[in-house]
Order: sequence, then C-alpha cells, then structure tokens
Amino acid sequence: MAEVSAKSFPEIGKELWEMTVAYAKQETIDPLKGLGKYLAFGLAGSFLIGLGLIMLVLAGLRALQTETGSMFTGNLSWIPYLILMLVGVVVLAIVGKAIAKKGP
Repeated sequence: MAEVSAKSFPEIGKELWEMTVAYAKQETIDPLKGLGKYLAFGLAGSFLIGLGLIMLVLAGLRALQTETGSMFTGNLSWIPYLILMLVGVVVLAIVGKAIAKKGP
C-alpha cells in the first residue's frame, strides 16, 4: 500500500491560498488582458473612422462652397453648412441603427 503523507495545517492553508490566487489570476486578470487589447483596437478604429468622416464632411463643404459658382453666395452662404449637417445627422442615424440592431 502507498503511504499517505500527513501535511500540517499551515502547509494545507498555504497550498489552498496559492491555488486560490492562481485561480483568481486565471479567471480575472488573463481575460481582462484580452479585453483590454480588444478595447484598444476598437477605440482606435472608432477614432480613425470618426476622423475620416469629419474630413469627408469638410471636403463636401469645401466642394459645395467652391464648385457651385455663385449659387451659395451672399445671403445663401449658410445652405452648404445646413446640407452637410443634415448629411452628418443621417450618417449618425444609420450608424446608430446598425449598432442597435447588432445587439445581443
């Protein structure tokens, strides 16, 4: 028969503590590291997409102001701003609907 070695109470307590700490690290810290990387790429991507959309709206504004001749001059110079603001609101509504649709 194999002999069973008796461990003292402090040794059992120390092993239990080490197993508890290892389990806590495995179940909390490791998943959070993966989540942090996912979150960092998501934030960077959303920042770059937002910046790109702002640049596109500004390009559209510049095009409306310069390429339409004298159509939007004088008292009508505010119309290109209104047009591009409405385009921006429509894009935000489409994105918001897509985000809400993709939920769990």
